[in-house]
Amino acid sequence: MPDIRLSSLSRCFGPLVAVDDITMTFPEGTVTCLLGPSGCGKTTLMRMIAGLEIPTNGTICFGDRDVTKLPPRRRDVGMVFQYPVMYRPLSVQENIAIALRRERHMPAAEQRRRIEDVMEILQLTSHRDRHIGELDSGTRQKVAVGRAIARSSNVILFDEPTTNVEVSAKLQLIRAFKQFRQRFRQTIIYVTHDQTEAMTLADQIALMQAGRISQCTPPQMLYERPDTEFGGWFLGNPGMNFVSPRGVRDGVLAFDILPDPLVEPSGGAAELRLGIRPEYVRVLPPGSGDGVRARVLRRSIAIGGQRLLTLAVGETRLKAKLAPDHAGLTADEVAIECPLQHAVFFRAGARLPEAPRALSVAAVHA
Repeated sequence: MPDIRLSSLSRCFGPLVAVDDITMTFPEGTVTCLLGPSGCGKTTLMRMIAGLEIPTNGTICFGDRDVTKLPPRRRDVGMVFQYPVMYRPLSVQENIAIALRRERHMPAAEQRRRIEDVMEILQLTSHRDRHIGELDSGTRQKVAVGRAIARSSNVILFDEPTTNVEVSAKLQLIRAFKQFRQRFRQTIIYVTHDQTEAMTLADQIALMQAGRISQCTPPQMLYERPDTEFGGWFLGNPGMNFVSPRGVRDGVLAFDILPDPLVEPSGGAAELRLGIRPEYVRVLPPGSGDGVRARVLRRSIAIGGQRLLTLAVGETRLKAKLAPDHAGLTADEVAIECPLQHAVFFRAGARLPEAPRALSVAAVHA
């Protein structure tokens, strides 16, 4: 199972730079999700890895093998597209089995076992003799996934495979992906704009923005400590709150949402913002402890029945996400706490190297 190494990889279409000077590694036997908004370059990047696009600059290596100029058939890569490509006259089992015809090194008994394993995981066993024209879109996509997985390819590429299937089939596919990765340990690159999929499936997420990799880390690290404001905004539903300081004087920095000022970080306060996720904003009864007074501007329901409050603290607006049974859902005025251990500080859109907890609370100047 090779790792995949990209070096200074770019792809231009005339004046448009779709992929811009990317250098990164996809470790062997892992799942990497390319995550980002539409048009950020993630599909173009995957197509170059597959050999369907030729890089303008840079190299692609599978292990020690340079495949930059090799056609797709010589890269031994499995690929599943948004819209499944099927052999309509064949049955489900025959569609999956056809992928193994070139696997001459694999004994016939092993091929049959692998086909049965794949169909069982994808819940296709009862459909084995049905023809593709008799299947719905979700089941067809399962067959496409099964055909890619059944091959002994060390690298498999998925281009938003759940985008055009109904919710139940999507959940079944996600569960199947988890089982496949545990059983076969192939190197998988998975393109998606769905952050839930990425957080669920990936060993690492490569977050893309405007043709570049903004950050590539394990999912939880990306969520908790994004390197950029873009990462904080893009991940989460809703994304991070971003709060500018109310003012700075004599090295002391004040935020509306914090009860005490902070020592101004090195480099000054220009273009400085504090980021905190809505689920970390604590909502308390008015007058509680060190809480800061806030007004409730709006109440709405978020995914999973959670409640979303839009709050005003002075000139600052922020959101708080609460459990459905939270006691503070009806009051028009509340107190809030924004724990510094859950805050991230950015300057000019990039995360500061100092951890928020290292920014000591300053004595209030007389």
